[in-house]
Amino acid sequence: MQFKIATFIAAALVSASPAMAATAQWFAGADCTGSLIATSNNAQGAGCIWLTNGGSAKSIRYTGTSSIRFFVSGGAHDVCSNGSQLTRSGSGCATAPAGFNWQSITVT
Repeated sequence: MQFKIATFIAAALVSASPAMAATAQWFAGADCTGSLIATSNNAQGAGCIWLTNGGSAKSIRYTGTSSIRFFVSGGAHDVCSNGSQLTRSGSGCATAPAGFNWQSITVT
């Protein structure tokens, strides 16, 4: 009986704890420096995420991701089109290739 109660309590605690939510922070400078342009909370499973009004960022700090794909700014790749230029997972910072900015991401 004691084992059943302990198992029930452990299961209740696990189900009550919030899942880790993926977040992306968009920065004006390389290596996640410079001004913070925007923050995308609860990004996981949100589909394609991009900055409005033609915005872009030189780097993006990401946390809590299983997989995050980065798309450069510029016509063919805008709004998560025609293949990503970089895929990462977990947490970190991704700087766009020389001469480009990040325009959109997908997070799973």
